Amino acid sequence: MKIIINSINEAEINVFLKDHKHGNIFHTAELFEVYKNTKNYEPIFLLAYNQEEKLLGLLLAVVQKEYSGVLGNISARSIIWGGPLVKDNNLNLIDLLLKEYNKVVKRKAIYTQIRNLWEWNTEEKNIFKINGYSFDEHLDIIHNLELPPEEQFGKFNQGRRKNIRRAIKQDVAFEEIDSKDELLIALDLLKNTYKKAKLPIPDDSYFLETYNKLYSKKLVKFFKATYQKKIIGVRFVYCFKNLIYDWFAGSSDDSLNKYPNDFLPWKIMEWGHNNGYKTFDFGGAGKPNEDYGVRNYKLKFGGELVNWGRFEHVHKPIILLVSKLGFYFYQKIKYVR
Repeated sequence: MKIIINSINEAEINVFLKDHKHGNIFHTAELFEVYKNTKNYEPIFLLAYNQEEKLLGLLLAVVQKEYSGVLGNISARSIIWGGPLVKDNNLNLIDLLLKEYNKVVKRKAIYTQIRNLWEWNTEEKNIFKINGYSFDEHLDIIHNLELPPEEQFGKFNQGRRKNIRRAIKQDVAFEEIDSKDELLIALDLLKNTYKKAKLPIPDDSYFLETYNKLYSKKLVKFFKATYQKKIIGVRFVYCFKNLIYDWFAGSSDDSLNKYPNDFLPWKIMEWGHNNGYKTFDFGGAGKPNEDYGVRNYKLKFGGELVNWGRFEHVHKPIILLVSKLGFYFYQKIKYVR
């Protein structure tokens, strides 16, 4: 077995992902290219081959920095969505990929977080533990898009249904963003939303590269809610195989009485059903037994609450402590205005 780093064959990877039951957007060659061309991002793509040069496993991580230069080094974290993918549930191969990855990433990131997209069994979790990864419970919300839209709508709570009907009555429109100029308008809305929430957001280059590399292949959709031709809400989703993954969302503060944040998720689910998708992943819902407003909002759309959890490995514990303190004070200073 040999491990190749950052040398990829797009067609070969696509075949592997198509055949793997957990193959997902976060292990595609296209997303690797997006990461390569995003400011303050650095991808790490590990591919495992046997002696016959057959691809048997892979892992895609992205090292993210909030800042450039010295500050970037104390804000560097590595994120893996979905963990390593291996053929035939090969535990030895999972172990090999994690070991090789740890060797590479320890020079680049303070910690690694693996955001699980499925349930790992006990044996698999033990492989992560052996390689220094602790498991934390973390929730997600999944919707079955194979349900008829009217049945899906019936699972929403009364308040969501009422707000969606209000939006429709006010002639709020559901449309797709299909140009870079309009994407830039949507990005301004998105950035204002994240600023208000005091959350970091990737550089514009991430979204523009996503448009350049994924849009024409129908791997990403940029949806908008409009009122009188003005964009009042946006939602960006990844689309791969049978799954839609909710990714980024934003809305205009002065148009909340048009309910874009209720209208858009519903219309995307309806669109997904009508276009043959089977699952809508509504994204993270926080830790169990901890109050989390986002989870409360998402649960009002129905869906199944799952606890696939996350794995985390701290590579530089002292620097992690310093960076957490620095980010706390940075938020206080930046948003005091």
